[in-house]
Amino acid sequence: MPPEHQALLILTCQHFPELENLECRVSAITKGGSDRHYYRMEWPASPQRPMILMVYTLARRDNPKFVPATHRLAALGVRVPEIYCFDEDRLCVWLQDLGGDDLHAHREAPWEELRSLYEKALIEVAKLHAVSERSLKTADLTELEPAFDEALYEWEQNYFLDHHLRGTLGLDPTAAELAPLERVFRDLRRQLAALPRALVHRDFQSQNIMLHQGAAWLVDYQGVRLGLPEYDLASLLFDPYMPLTRSQREELLLFYARHTGRDFVPLRQTFLLCAAQRLMQALGAYGNLSRNQGKRHFLQYTPTASERLRSICEEVPLLHPLAEVESLGNPDA
Repeated sequence: MPPEHQALLILTCQHFPELENLECRVSAITKGGSDRHYYRMEWPASPQRPMILMVYTLARRDNPKFVPATHRLAALGVRVPEIYCFDEDRLCVWLQDLGGDDLHAHREAPWEELRSLYEKALIEVAKLHAVSERSLKTADLTELEPAFDEALYEWEQNYFLDHHLRGTLGLDPTAAELAPLERVFRDLRRQLAALPRALVHRDFQSQNIMLHQGAAWLVDYQGVRLGLPEYDLASLLFDPYMPLTRSQREELLLFYARHTGRDFVPLRQTFLLCAAQRLMQALGAYGNLSRNQGKRHFLQYTPTASERLRSICEEVPLLHPLAEVESLGNPDA
């Protein structure tokens, strides 16, 4: 066993003395782009169920929010992993093991099967979306990450400019060339920021939806905050990791509208605006992770995200200038 794993096992046994001297298998779980580290701990000869040990850092302000977010979501009836132990000093959390089956693993499943899994995920996230901003108290808001507002939308847009247009695509637009795009960004963030907010997951994509005991469970939700439910819907239904077609997205969006009692037409209009915003954020993340953090495999998702962003921009008149700029770095578009 590597020394790092041995040290984690010793720490685990300090919190769970009944496991001391029992054979344990420790394996690292490697997926995603976060700075958190996950380990599966299994005791083959013991009735003790496997655990997941999450080791985090303070490099991201949302990492310490994981434990309070877990308690908040569990209180809402959202399926999230149970916390077995929390060592705040050592930045370690021991969690229920939900297994290794996520929504992303079913990307090639027949549509009838995949649709059912998506519906379960949408039912789960709707429990967050039912919590409106006006229903929360001031004390509640202090536990959440900063809400989506014009400033946060602008940050995501600049992230896209810096890490995708200038970084991945290597474009260097002049101020005059950027002017139409800046107007689009301004109008987009103002429209989104003016809409009523609710609790949102913030990174509601296929790898953050675990399938366990016949249900969908949410993970990686430490960024929960006030925002637009449509942003979560766009994160899932335009997820570049998954091969959904336009008709499948429409079918799932209609399912969510019926489940929540929302009017489909305005829901879809806001959904498309949020999809453009979310895909810009994703493209910025792929550029940053691949170019600055050495995680080159994220670049494989850039073409899909770019194509989906252009298709949205071509459908929504407000976003036409964004489609034109995005196409500059994609001569085949």
